[in-house]
Amino acid sequence: MRLVHESGGETRTLATDVETADSLPAQIRGLMGRSSVPEGYALVFPVRRDPVAVAIDRLPGLGRLVDPDRHGVHMLFVRTPLAVVWVEDETVVQVRTLQPWTGRASARADTLIELAAGEAAGVEPGDTVRLVDGGETAGSGENGETAGSAGDGADPTV
Repeated sequence: MRLVHESGGETRTLATDVETADSLPAQIRGLMGRSSVPEGYALVFPVRRDPVAVAIDRLPGLGRLVDPDRHGVHMLFVRTPLAVVWVEDETVVQVRTLQPWTGRASARADTLIELAAGEAAGVEPGDTVRLVDGGETAGSGENGETAGSAGDGADPTV
């Protein structure tokens, strides 16, 4: 599986070594404790609406205090800078480079992606970022790299 970035008719691969943090322990652990993140690696977090935030959102007068679709990232115990991409329906919402130990940010998203700092260079809000099967060949971008189209079996959460 690959993580691809599509913008202005061009497609490029952001990562070829993609891991999905789909369990709660994997999401809590994230990249904490690692002293480096290899080039071409991405950790993808499919996020779900927080049930507590959803409940608060439904309370009269309190709903304006929370957004159950907003998800945050902290850098406590993360020892290397990270590029973080917030994606909603395969569309980039926000891209930030967070510093070790002290960085934090949040945005609306259904998927969070953590990469080595600098690996998301050129990724901008409004661009498309998604997971594709390694052998997918529909569509062609720069450097002869490929990406598929909607309904091609790609993971719909990214």
